[in-house]
Amino acid sequence: MLFFLILGVHAAEAQMGRKKKKEKTVADHQPVQQESVKVKQAEIRDSFSYSLGVLLANNLKQQGFAEFNAEALLQGLQQTMKGEQQLSLAQANMLVQDGIRKQREAESKANQEAGQKFLEENAKRKGVKVTDSGLQYEIIEKGKGPIPSAEDRVKVHYEGTLIDGTVFDSSFKRGEPLTFPVKGVIKGWQEALQMMPVGSKWKLYIPADLAYGERGAGANIPPNSTLIFVVQLLEIEPKESK
Repeated sequence: MLFFLILGVHAAEAQMGRKKKKEKTVADHQPVQQESVKVKQAEIRDSFSYSLGVLLANNLKQQGFAEFNAEALLQGLQQTMKGEQQLSLAQANMLVQDGIRKQREAESKANQEAGQKFLEENAKRKGVKVTDSGLQYEIIEKGKGPIPSAEDRVKVHYEGTLIDGTVFDSSFKRGEPLTFPVKGVIKGWQEALQMMPVGSKWKLYIPADLAYGERGAGANIPPNSTLIFVVQLLEIEPKESK
């Protein structure tokens, strides 16, 4: 009987030891788990903050506000988060709008001057023809088909670039020609299309006032940009019978 009692005591002690060891193991793991959670939260915060920066920068670029003081930007962000900003929201908005306007004016003037200089030099090249409006073009391939009127719809392939060579649109790359009414496009295109026989491929050099002018077009075509297009006239759409 004593033998069994001793065995029972040892068994109980062993079980208690295992329980304490298990409790100790769980307690030892808690700081590790807490540290892991903190690391994950920091990673999420950093990713979120970086993503905000990407979206903000992209928005600034789309608004044409590519140059700014990153240090002052960060200061404004930090102070506003603490409620210590030095400007009201109305004042900040007014200054931002004024800054964007001044930058666009400077960009517009620079683009206009660069475009005029480009066109003056380009007009001297062999094969380049200049119309009374200032449109310049050269014939890459001469078509033998009919010539569209202002009332027609046409199907074309095209590629548009800025004078620095930046491609802003290309149906050639998409592999899909575009169909539209002749009088539904910019003036430079309207004039050129009404001189082009179907099957022609021309290169157009369009002054800003025959393109998108001072307003530009989105983020890809700045204000007062001279544009270059390669245009291939594929067909005139048949008119619908009444």
